[in-house]
Amino acid sequence: MLITEIRDYLGRFFANIELHGSGETLITGPAKIEEARAGQVSFIANEKYLRYLSDTEASLVIAGSSVSLEMIAPGTSVIRVADPYTAFMLLLQKFSRPRTVAAPGIASTARIGRDVTIGNDVSIGDYAVIGDRCVIGDNSVIGVHSVLLQDVALGSNTVINAHVTCYEGTVIGSRVIIHSGTVIGADGFGFAPQQDGSYLKIPQLGNVEIGDDTEIGANVTIDRATMGCTVIGKGVKIDNLVQIAHNCRIGDHTVIAAQAGISGSVTLGRYCMIGGQAGFAGHLELADRTNVAAKAGISKSFSEPGISLRGYPAQPMREQLRLEAMQRGIGSMKERIGMLEAEIARLKSC
Repeated sequence: MLITEIRDYLGRFFANIELHGSGETLITGPAKIEEARAGQVSFIANEKYLRYLSDTEASLVIAGSSVSLEMIAPGTSVIRVADPYTAFMLLLQKFSRPRTVAAPGIASTARIGRDVTIGNDVSIGDYAVIGDRCVIGDNSVIGVHSVLLQDVALGSNTVINAHVTCYEGTVIGSRVIIHSGTVIGADGFGFAPQQDGSYLKIPQLGNVEIGDDTEIGANVTIDRATMGCTVIGKGVKIDNLVQIAHNCRIGDHTVIAAQAGISGSVTLGRYCMIGGQAGFAGHLELADRTNVAAKAGISKSFSEPGISLRGYPAQPMREQLRLEAMQRGIGSMKERIGMLEAEIARLKSC
């Protein structure tokens, strides 16, 4: 794309967009700003990368509206927008090559059950297994070796990558992406302790429902409900290696980073942000727009929307930071207490 074409393309998404420098250079692809070469485009969305602006070899840099033009390397054009990160992500879509999850059509080695409903322009890869009474919407793709057990329903334009397993009764919306190794709808961890110390398995009779425009990373596990539904809302983004237990409800547009573990019957509000390796006790609720820091341990419910939680057990950010400051002072406090005790002992001996 020519730089002027990039400007015009981004102008469809941003009201105020400025091009400074030549617009006639051909851009062949994106690159990190510290590695970019002539003919490539990069971006600046974090102040710590501003130091690369003066000597980058990129032909085009997408930067924030407040970035000074004097900082830009000679010969480098710049497009300034209010949100350079989003602008660059939109541009990456132009340069990205489509991934071939499965060849067009239904592979001869795929196994299709009875009474399956398959929409228009569906692709099903080699050795995929589609159980009885499944429904697959238009333009959806099932990757090689993936398995949909009985009564699974997929919306339109949904992509199931290789080696994904969806247990019976799973309902998946439209424009969903599920990455390899993920298991949807396995039994929840339900066992009733017996008097002799053994455990009786509790039948898991519910299912999993996944909303539209959700993306689920690799090796994620989402358990089916004991009764009712485990629900993943619309627009939810789940990173790799996340565990979501039975009967959880994840609110719309919530994001969950890698290795987070969410116990059974937890309800997360809309637009929450869950950091990596955060852990949740069962049967609790978080309000909308709650932010949970990495490695936080959530042991109780928080009903106030928009708060940030940190630490173990997790507390509101300000309280946790104050507690950590006190803990850092324990050494000096112990030393002072020791001095006071010695002084008291001296006075007593007088």
